[in-house]
Amino acid sequence: MTGRALMNGTARLLLGVILAGTSLAAAADMLPSWRDTQTRQAIVDFVVATTTPTSASYVPPAERIAVFDNDGTLWAEQPAYFQLLFAIDRVREMAPQHPEWKDKEPFKSVLAGDMAAVAAGGEHAILELVMATHAGNTSAEFEAIVKDWLARARHPQTNRPFEQMIYQPMRELLDYLRANGFKTFIVSGGGVEFMRAFAERVYGIPPEQVIGSSIRTKYEVRDGEPVIVRLPELDFIDDKDGKPVGIHKYIGRRPVFAFGNSDGDFQMLEWTTAGDGARLGLLVHHTDAEREYAYDRDSSIGRLARGLDEAGERGWIVVDMKRDWARVFPDAR
Repeated sequence: MTGRALMNGTARLLLGVILAGTSLAAAADMLPSWRDTQTRQAIVDFVVATTTPTSASYVPPAERIAVFDNDGTLWAEQPAYFQLLFAIDRVREMAPQHPEWKDKEPFKSVLAGDMAAVAAGGEHAILELVMATHAGNTSAEFEAIVKDWLARARHPQTNRPFEQMIYQPMRELLDYLRANGFKTFIVSGGGVEFMRAFAERVYGIPPEQVIGSSIRTKYEVRDGEPVIVRLPELDFIDDKDGKPVGIHKYIGRRPVFAFGNSDGDFQMLEWTTAGDGARLGLLVHHTDAEREYAYDRDSSIGRLARGLDEAGERGWIVVDMKRDWARVFPDAR
């Protein structure tokens, strides 16, 4: 090796060390709600390795795609999915225009406050509630309804606005990734138009980077104005094996970073980490009954069993909420 080549190689190595040191310092500033554990270090190491040009794991900016589940990953999901609570409130508000609901399930149980009976109806009952309360209006009307509900509704156990039930460490992580050239997407089983009503304001994720379950829509001109009308028909379920399909359909690139919390996210992490080069899969494990909730294998909401069993062999990181997060919600410990 010539003296010039050796000097150039040393300079590149020195530049890499400097950049890595800068990234580590930035992480300390940008991830204050993450405790200094191996989990945070693994995330930072991945970001440093994939964004340092001299690294063997370097990922070009165009390929830095990070995908996140929403319910249980970016915000809480207990004691029920927040969109279901929205649908239940909508049933109560719409009941005067539907007198037949007082004798028809699952509406009858909702109006009687019998949530156990609603839950016993399973996915069919939930789907019927969603179809009845999420369709028949335009996309603009539905967005306004969701925003109005979020402005006045409160979590049934904490009495916090739902937008304050987001996880502060995850909000910081989204900002940290974007500061390092990652493009962040939501890939969730929740309704895409429901999430688009708040995702940009709450998470900094614009509507075009939100992928979710959807109902069919059609284009109409009403009173001379073009509108998108929401129909009471399912279009796409973005859950389990639907998540990789949605990613392929709407993003067109395999992510290098995926974060979920339940077995409904298993295929998303599997698809992400099966690709070539540097990849990272993570799962939030809800272990903090004092500050949030503790649940996994036996929960009917956000069940995490297979992910726990296979995370180690697949190289996925299980984020222990109680151990790894210094803060859970904004303005609260």
